Amino acid sequence: MKIREGFELREVCGMYVLVASGRKNIDFSKVVSMNESAAEIWKAVADREFTVEDMAKALTDNYEVDAETALKDATAIAKTWRESQLVED
Repeated sequence: MKIREGFELREVCGMYVLVASGRKNIDFSKVVSMNESAAEIWKAVADREFTVEDMAKALTDNYEVDAETALKDATAIAKTWRESQLVED
């Protein structure tokens, strides 16, 4: 999968939010915010093709988490990103 064009991760007052640019990404009905670990994954996979396994590796590289838990969490995050149309396959 790949992050859809036009989204930029920003830290605002200690929170991570996605800022959309371009007309096709503007939707003021919801704000996309991320916790620190989701933001770390976003940074690790930005601007390249990636898999859920790549997302899990970003978790194990940055946090004290076992591979099984990281894969479970990465799968859940990928599902959320797909449902929110932040990524494309």
